[in-house]
Amino acid sequence: MSIAKVAPLHNEPVDTTPASTTKANSRFSDYAMIAKPRLSLLVLLTTMVGFYFGSLRGLNFLMLAEVLFGTTLVAFGSGALNQCIEISADKLMHRTENRPLPTGRLSYNEVLWFGVLISIAGMAYLVIRVNEWSAVIAALTLVLYVFVYTPLKRVSSLNTLVGALPGALPPLIGYYAARGQLDWPAYTLFAILFIWQLPHFLAIAWLYRAEYSKAGLRMLPNDDPDGISTGLQIFVHALSLLPLSMLPYKFHMAGPVYLVGALVLGLFFLSSGILFLIKRNDAAARKVFLASVIYLPLLLSLMMFDSVN
Repeated sequence: MSIAKVAPLHNEPVDTTPASTTKANSRFSDYAMIAKPRLSLLVLLTTMVGFYFGSLRGLNFLMLAEVLFGTTLVAFGSGALNQCIEISADKLMHRTENRPLPTGRLSYNEVLWFGVLISIAGMAYLVIRVNEWSAVIAALTLVLYVFVYTPLKRVSSLNTLVGALPGALPPLIGYYAARGQLDWPAYTLFAILFIWQLPHFLAIAWLYRAEYSKAGLRMLPNDDPDGISTGLQIFVHALSLLPLSMLPYKFHMAGPVYLVGALVLGLFFLSSGILFLIKRNDAAARKVFLASVIYLPLLLSLMMFDSVN
């Protein structure tokens, strides 16, 4: 008996994409996932803000492009190296089990060499095209993130505090690239970003506490089942952002419009922290997370909009 081939119906789409193209697109998507694009985007945005406030006589767009390019390479490399270290934990968590390393779509050595080479390329580019100290700050960001924060996640819940350090350094890369020194405006940007990360990541840690526990990662909510310590930390750090966010006005980085806006945004963020402290449930944690991702870009945008540069 022969089986006749059935021709596709005229209204059925036929995939004519070559297999080689599909495979190339898949590998591109995997490398994009390895680079942690959302985290890298935050690094680039805060680097740009640092460069903006470090610029004294207008923006040098060529220099900005160069510092962003070098920083992007280091950020991509950091993401890849982080995932090399966390491959065993990623296999155990639903939110990360589909990453290229746990699934085997990319090999460990492939990702390791990608991370090493692209990180070195980024730091070399910053040394050659920007300046040595911007490269040093970028290198410090990588070392703290990959070799201190990442392994510390298996040892102590203090990892969130330590991890906020590399997360707050990118504005200093941009600031030093533009001005050639660090001063109080740069340290102000660092402080705001450092404190902002704590309620942001504690909210994430609360939402994924079961997965983190399963993977053997020590997050504060895993040691705090009733959520009181987590809630207090979220509240205290959100409260701390109120006076910190006033410093750009004090240091003549931004004007009165920013001052009013920062107060409103700070109270909005703080209200989500108070809600979590009272309720200590997933719904309240999601509100802290959403408030955090609204707060930071609006605060930085308002700071730049009302800049007195």
